[in-house]
Amino acid sequence: EQKRDFVHVQDVARAFRLALQQRQAKGHVINIGSGRAYAISEVARLLAEAMGTPNRSPELLGRARSGDIRNCFADISKARELLGFEPVRQLENSLGEFVSWVRNTSAVDRGADMKRELEERGLVS
Repeated sequence: EQKRDFVHVQDVARAFRLALQQRQAKGHVINIGSGRAYAISEVARLLAEAMGTPNRSPELLGRARSGDIRNCFADISKARELLGFEPVRQLENSLGEFVSWVRNTSAVDRGADMKRELEERGLVS
């Protein structure tokens, strides 16, 4: 149930443009994100639905990668204040492009290899 912030690349590009245009942004470090925390299990569910396999469930191991941050999402209040930035694209409405790319790309599922390598290196607890 760890949480992450997923922001669309078009929103990131727009934020960069705004930062270049807004004088008051000069010298500031500004977080860019969606400002929303998505549980990884929710992302898996959304992706399964978008792929047309809503009954597919993620494999939950109940373990974490060593050193991994449990929850990580952006506080975009400074981006709102200094840039007038507001994310436009939401993850739940933007998966169609990703699904199209996946369907037109050949890929090899190496999930089992990844799991084995993490365990061999002691990177999961």
